[in-house]
Amino acid sequence: MKTETETLSRPATQAEPFVRPRQSFYHKHEAVILGGGAVLLVLAIWQAFWSAGKISPLFLSGPSAIARQFYETLLHGTLLADMAYSGRNFVIGFALALVTGVVLGVIIGWYRRIRLLFDPFLNALYATPRIAMVPMIIIWFGIGMWSKVFIVFMSAFFPILVNTVGGIRTIDADLLRSARAFCASDWQIFRTLAIPGSVPFILTGVRQGVALGLIGVVVGEMFGGSQGVGFMVAYGGQTFQTDTLFVGVLIIAFAGILLTSLAEKLERHFSRWRPER
Repeated sequence: MKTETETLSRPATQAEPFVRPRQSFYHKHEAVILGGGAVLLVLAIWQAFWSAGKISPLFLSGPSAIARQFYETLLHGTLLADMAYSGRNFVIGFALALVTGVVLGVIIGWYRRIRLLFDPFLNALYATPRIAMVPMIIIWFGIGMWSKVFIVFMSAFFPILVNTVGGIRTIDADLLRSARAFCASDWQIFRTLAIPGSVPFILTGVRQGVALGLIGVVVGEMFGGSQGVGFMVAYGGQTFQTDTLFVGVLIIAFAGILLTSLAEKLERHFSRWRPER
């Protein structure tokens, strides 16, 4: 048995290493368990009221009826074609918004005089609700695909642009002075300071642009379209087919959850990609 003197004289370097306790299955998946349990509970209560006839199908549908309608439209209806149409409109519009928003955001944020020239127009357009411009956009582009693409573009462009400008303007002035003191060119400063430093801001704008772009594609198809998920929602509401309406709403909701979670993961991944002071 070790004496008290031997215990006290033990070197600090021989201390036992800290072992992090292993998390249980519940603590590792607590968010999924609690969130999924809450969703299942709400669905069970909703279905119980629907099965008991407490919900009028004129105003609301039940989970089983929505699932049956989803199955029917998927196999025998136009659901796949509508999803492909809406997806194509969103991808084209969002890609254009991403490229132009980042490029113009870097230019406007970097050059002070260009920013002063464009500030009044950007502030006015950013503050204007895009839905108010939908009738004019339909007049410009017609009721075909490109009016929906442009509505998605307008919805996603400004969040990406504004966040990119903010990211460029928050670059550390000491780092810029140090780079210029070592005779770094504008391209080298862009590549090593401006772009890495603004990536978290750009991804924040991308996350916001995804949500607003989905709203834009639905609004465009509801106002002037004959196909797409937005048209499905509008048609279901006009004909009091609440199960069809909810099929479209749930598709949009799941697409928003998926795309937003992907954007958040990218944002967390690149959140440390910034130059150190």
